[in-house]
Amino acid sequence: MLRDITLGQYYPVASPIHRLDPRTKLMGTLVFLISLFVADSWYCYLLATVFLGACIRISRVPLSFILRGLKAVIFLLLFSVVFNLFLTDGDVLVRFWIFKITKQGLLQAGYMAIRLIYLIMGSSLMTFTTTPTSLTDGLERGLGFLKIVKVPVHEIAMMMSIALRFIPILTEEADKIMKAQMARGADFESGSLIQRAKSLIPLLVPLFISAFRRAADLAMAMEARCYRGGEGRTKMHPLKYAGRDGVAYGLLAGYLGIMIVLKVSIVI
Repeated sequence: MLRDITLGQYYPVASPIHRLDPRTKLMGTLVFLISLFVADSWYCYLLATVFLGACIRISRVPLSFILRGLKAVIFLLLFSVVFNLFLTDGDVLVRFWIFKITKQGLLQAGYMAIRLIYLIMGSSLMTFTTTPTSLTDGLERGLGFLKIVKVPVHEIAMMMSIALRFIPILTEEADKIMKAQMARGADFESGSLIQRAKSLIPLLVPLFISAFRRAADLAMAMEARCYRGGEGRTKMHPLKYAGRDGVAYGLLAGYLGIMIVLKVSIVI
């Protein structure tokens, strides 16, 4: 299960999406997430499916690698689907005991499942195609307007980048600790829910110690390199938009426009 957490990992491959400016990919991810909440019909979700499928195809990231990240949130996905399926009022299709399945609940559960799956896949695709350094630069430049109101944009972008970078590192560390504890006789899979929770203590304690140690080492390394925040810092490779970024923005605008037209036309 721990190896199925793919968020924060970078998949190195040559593709048009990898070569895009990180600000373009951040805006594309934001537009796609907004479109998922705008969508309220199967036509809208079909358009989102085509758009996401095209992006995955162009990125050259294997679909199996992207889908592997869904295993880590399967419980949250099932909980959301069941919650919407049984607790939505409307035209009753099936009734048993105190539970009922309605037509509106069935549609809402389907929409929620697709929305969560696409949200995770779209967010993961951004991290798969963007290095942590580029992501930090993109966040800093994209949120640069907040400096007017004294928001520490560089520090926020740095923290978000470090957090994403630590996800695969801590996942690998947790996997090693779990295997070491299982070799010593620890059992993480049998017993009741309370017993399983107690069995995680031999895993969580060394994992937290390792995380604090890594954080201290990173802070010491940054201080040794005279890091004092983003004020006055320059970039070795400044971000510059290219022609492909303009094409990407045009496609994003067209996609969001078609999504809004579909939503409005169906409502009317």
